[in-house]
Amino acid sequence: MIQESLKSVLSTITAPTRLIAVSKTKPVEDLWEAYNAGQRLFGENKALEMRDKHEVLPKDIEWHFIGHLQTNKIKYIIPYVALIHSIDSLNLLSAVEKEAAKHDRVVDCLLQFHIATEETKFGLDLAEAQQLLLSEEYKSMTHIRIVGVMGMATNTPDTDLIRKEFHTLHDYQQQLKKQYFQDKPEFKEISMGMSGDYQIAMEEGSTLVRVGSAIFGARNYNIPVNDK
Repeated sequence: MIQESLKSVLSTITAPTRLIAVSKTKPVEDLWEAYNAGQRLFGENKALEMRDKHEVLPKDIEWHFIGHLQTNKIKYIIPYVALIHSIDSLNLLSAVEKEAAKHDRVVDCLLQFHIATEETKFGLDLAEAQQLLLSEEYKSMTHIRIVGVMGMATNTPDTDLIRKEFHTLHDYQQQLKKQYFQDKPEFKEISMGMSGDYQIAMEEGSTLVRVGSAIFGARNYNIPVNDK
């Protein structure tokens, strides 16, 4: 079932977009099924859950942290995380820098923007992102690398609104590229699009789509997750 769903999703994705299989709340057995079908990029939103899965799954998996990251949980993912999608403050970025230095790693990160109408979603606005990038603290960091942007669209059936929000995020990425990353070819990622809207996101320039329920089925929020 998972392998068939994964194959179906992959058939709709075209380069340069890459698929992150969002496996949060799913048991290791489900991840194995996707892994055996060839999937290597997995996304989690709980640090301890990701740590536990990393410990028992193959080490060629590329782990993406896509949730709201608490500073006291950074240490559980820094040794192996491929990309942190959810940097929404200078304080969080500084904490990642500090932990990455302990492991002598340079950790790739995305700046998360608030593009949705819902107030509950996290993220920077453009002015806050510019202030972060101009700060002396950011300029002194040597163990993080900002490689793009991330955002979540409003949870709505209004596809015109969704498209507008994704277009806004693409514009932010282009503005930041021109202003701060012109000589940084790695600044190319736009992480946007989930199960219900990833095809619109691709049309608007997404390079990373985060798809969970379309692959694994509905999430199970009743499993115990020790991430408090």
